[in-house]
Amino acid sequence: MKRKRNIGLWPVRPAGLKPAGSYPADNMFAGHTSRMPVFRRDACATLAILIIGLVSALGVYAQQNPEFAPRAMPVAAGPNDVAHFLAGMPVQETSPLAPLTHNLAWQQHAAFFEEQFAKLNLRQLQKLHAWQETYLPESVQPIPVAFYMFSGPDFLYVDQFLPKASVYVLCGKEALGPPPDPLRIGNLSGALGNLENALKSSLNTTYFITKDMKIDLHVQNLNGVLPILYTFIARADKSITNVTLGSLNGGGTFQESARGGTPGVRIQYTDNQSGAAQTVYYFTTDISDGGIKATPGFLKFCQRLGVGSSFLKSSSYLMFENGFNTIRNFILEHSRIIVQDDAGIPLAYIDPGKWNLRFFGVYLGPIELFKQHYQPRLQQLFAQSNPPSLEFGFGYRWNYKEANVIVATRK
Repeated sequence: MKRKRNIGLWPVRPAGLKPAGSYPADNMFAGHTSRMPVFRRDACATLAILIIGLVSALGVYAQQNPEFAPRAMPVAAGPNDVAHFLAGMPVQETSPLAPLTHNLAWQQHAAFFEEQFAKLNLRQLQKLHAWQETYLPESVQPIPVAFYMFSGPDFLYVDQFLPKASVYVLCGKEALGPPPDPLRIGNLSGALGNLENALKSSLNTTYFITKDMKIDLHVQNLNGVLPILYTFIARADKSITNVTLGSLNGGGTFQESARGGTPGVRIQYTDNQSGAAQTVYYFTTDISDGGIKATPGFLKFCQRLGVGSSFLKSSSYLMFENGFNTIRNFILEHSRIIVQDDAGIPLAYIDPGKWNLRFFGVYLGPIELFKQHYQPRLQQLFAQSNPPSLEFGFGYRWNYKEANVIVATRK
């Protein structure tokens, strides 16, 4: 029986444009007692008139341009509602964010994401699931932990390939940023448009373009990777139950609200299809040999989680370099299955006496930027094994006719 794990598609119901608010004009200074000298009373009266006029003008502008309208101090929205809002999905009617869904900027954002995720389902995910059912059914079995090194905020693909991990560990150099709060965003249209731009490369090519993400995620009030993680989790039909910011100490213990050490976040959620409780961690950290030596807490945290599965995609061929020996060895020692593209662990480090290798798609070598990491032996193995074709893009080869997947299974 085929599974349906489409990224959530939700109908967008346009509503009338409502003003987001205006400045109140009451309680303004209107003068003091008659004991005040005449020239002071005149000056104060003039000032009051100017202030009232300015406030009235701002109120009219806010009504005409609701995305720029200031808002009263709101009741905080829960993280699940925030995730739905950012993902362009309906929020609860009682949510403090519900009035903002009448804003034209949000409605346009919701329509954009609805179209983009619908295309993603048809072009990528449905075909990925069909391939998975035929060639990699073991990947949908429950596992204790899925490691996704060099991931950035790409929860989307690790969840699709390894959907039943109890714990996911993601990491990258991108900062977390503060918890996103749409109620405090002044320019809602600009902020949501910026989130769309940050996600475009991932939705269209399967990987994030780091330089674009750095620009997109550091402006317009939606800072860091949290807005992207929220969006992917909501669109994967999951409900966030708790979000905890904290850091890892040198011993690898995650400490809530702690400063220093390795900053990270723990997002706990429920899969709405299965009802399973799952957790994703993201840490901002350097996992080069030097980075791990300087801040060992991250690797110690991972070691405590034991053996699971690993996922590698579009990792810039970093583990081809001598400066990433520690993390490469960790993955090989703590994985029963490794799913990767050719940019992951080089073939030379995968001992055929310990691992079974399966190949899918074609190997054309790295893209031009990484052409120095061509693997002649990998080319031979692809030619000899006549692997099944792929119908979805993966890694830097987002064109499915050029893509490859390598699956290493421990013997």
